[in-house]
Amino acid sequence: MASNGQAGPAEAGHYLRGRDVRSRAYLALAGAGSLWGTGFLLGKFLLVELDVPHMMMYRLLLACAGFVPVLLVRGTRVRVEDWRMVITAGVFGVPLVYLIQFEGLARTTVAHASLMVAMFPILLGVAAAVLAGERVPMTRWLLLLVSAFGALLIVSSSAASGDARGPTMIGDGLVLLSLLAGVGWVMTSKRLMTRYDPVGIGALITLVGTIPLVMWVLSVNGLPPVHLTSRAWLTLIAQGLLATTVATLLWNWGVSRVPMSEAGVFVNLEPVVGTLLGMIVLGDRLEWSGVAGALLIIGAAVGVTRQG
Repeated sequence: MASNGQAGPAEAGHYLRGRDVRSRAYLALAGAGSLWGTGFLLGKFLLVELDVPHMMMYRLLLACAGFVPVLLVRGTRVRVEDWRMVITAGVFGVPLVYLIQFEGLARTTVAHASLMVAMFPILLGVAAAVLAGERVPMTRWLLLLVSAFGALLIVSSSAASGDARGPTMIGDGLVLLSLLAGVGWVMTSKRLMTRYDPVGIGALITLVGTIPLVMWVLSVNGLPPVHLTSRAWLTLIAQGLLATTVATLLWNWGVSRVPMSEAGVFVNLEPVVGTLLGMIVLGDRLEWSGVAGALLIIGAAVGVTRQG
């Protein structure tokens, strides 16, 4: 044991290894948030040739093609009593999140959809307090109210837009609803990550969730079109393997090594990247109320995650 309150070589080495792991976790989370941020723009490109359900079906099937090798290497085996949680996380995280979110995207702009996603860390904080019994300081509740007010500003900006191709209240509302499903996915997945390998269980959850999505799409929308342009196929591959498989693996690896309060701030890279891409590539514009709402949401999200 070191004297005079100073760490000995063993303690110092452990501290440095801990910092190295944390730094790599931050990089993984930043990569996940950035890759997720490309999803809205890629989705807008694909909506020219595909409807939302078929686009999501292709995206998740391609993502599963990337997850299968991960499962084979990891060899994740789930106990019988935990399969209910796996199925619950899969349903929340795949058909509910993706179908609802991209139905919303079809009715709003990339910038608006991306900025609504900035509320996700705030919603996760509410769920942690209500469902997990975590203590939330008064300052954090104030930040939650600020974020909610920011969302109202974005929705009011949608209602004021008269452009049929622009944002709508129902589009923004569907994106917000998909975030609630996302909270269910994260909360359930987090419990499973304490029992199993985070990378392997994350891959299994997506595979399980893709099954009901494919069944739903085929029964309601029929077979997807196969005669797509090469640009559409390349976009689908990028959306499936990069914005889904790689992003999910990075997120699960990173979030298993740092607290959720710290990981949440990296989710905000998704709306930042998505908004920038929407404005630069597609020429999306935000009204003054949308800009104000965006600043409030992102500011509140950063404030909440820093308090952790």
